[in-house]
Amino acid sequence: MKRQDILEKQVKFSYLAIGSNLGKKRTNIEKAINLLNYNNIFVLDSSSYYESPSWPNNNFPKFLNIVVSISTDLSLIDLFKTVKKIEIDIGRRKSLINHPRKCDIDIIDFKGLYLKKELIGQKIETPHPRMHSRNFVIFPLFELNKNWIHPKTKVKINKLMLDFTNKDFSGIRIV
Repeated sequence: MKRQDILEKQVKFSYLAIGSNLGKKRTNIEKAINLLNYNNIFVLDSSSYYESPSWPNNNFPKFLNIVVSISTDLSLIDLFKTVKKIEIDIGRRKSLINHPRKCDIDIIDFKGLYLKKELIGQKIETPHPRMHSRNFVIFPLFELNKNWIHPKTKVKINKLMLDFTNKDFSGIRIV
């Protein structure tokens, strides 16, 4: 019998960012968590709630964001389909890019893998291609996992934190 290495047995978690800047933001996020669990996407841990300005238009309502660690047997494609359905179930409607929305769920990291898939003309990439430049993703992810390493670039999260400016730190707050 061949003995597996201890590192091979370690569970690789996935991470989702959940945000809302319309309606009852905290309630929208809590609904998203409940629907994730209902759909066999088990939320294991959650960051604090972070409030940040809407980007790129600061005139839109502020966002409330969290990052959650999850465990699921779903494939990346099925996870993507499920989170998009949950967004719609909570009230997300088609709108212009970066416009206000009741629910936004992004796959930040899928089991520590760098993957690119295509689904009916939509490109799915994990880790999320712009996550490293978003304080509302990196700060709560750091709160959950101070040892996280970017699956594509292999950069440690504490190094990613150093790329943020004082403005990035002052523009976001835990609520």
